[in-house]
Amino acid sequence: MATDNTSELIASYDEVAEEYVRRIAGELEHKPFDRELLDRYAAMFDANDTVCDMGCGPAHVARYLHERGVQVIGIDLSAEMVQQARRLNPELDIHQGDMLSLDVPDESWAGIVTFYSMIHIPRASVTRALSELGRCLRPDGRLLMSFHIGDEVMHLEELWGHPVKMDFIFFRTDEMLGYLGEAGFDVEETLERDPYPDVEYPSRRSYILAFKRLRT
Repeated sequence: MATDNTSELIASYDEVAEEYVRRIAGELEHKPFDRELLDRYAAMFDANDTVCDMGCGPAHVARYLHERGVQVIGIDLSAEMVQQARRLNPELDIHQGDMLSLDVPDESWAGIVTFYSMIHIPRASVTRALSELGRCLRPDGRLLMSFHIGDEVMHLEELWGHPVKMDFIFFRTDEMLGYLGEAGFDVEETLERDPYPDVEYPSRRSYILAFKRLRT
């Protein structure tokens, strides 16, 4: 993502990629709420539809959708994370890319999943990022996103024993709904849940299903 801290963010995820995969790649096994939501999302698409897992990390969400018959691709900012994801999922199409400037033709995808990939986008750039995702979605294409609920920005200089420079940005659900509206999305469903103890960071989570507004 083309922000002031892009190079630091890439370097940080390159640094922790192997440990990130070890800790995160199997997390859906412990998150029944997320699995049920992804099951419903997968059922919305036809066999020829393509869905993008944006900010895919180890591509565990992409793999889950693929196993349910969805034609899926993964995109991540970190080259090392892309390599890890390809190693784990040789059957998937995974590329390096920046969600603020995607090398993708207009209206390429039927859906986009962004599970915790907006959390590094500064508030001033969120509408721009969502607009770029909307550009890549076909009319009426569906966006499924999740993020940590709050107002804070958590800065890390260390993660799992590795030196990093990363900002984790929390958003309120109503705040994100405003960004989505500005970017040309209509919201279909909003859900929130408490964190799973001993599985994930102890923050409340928001999930939003939106669709690209049809031009009139």
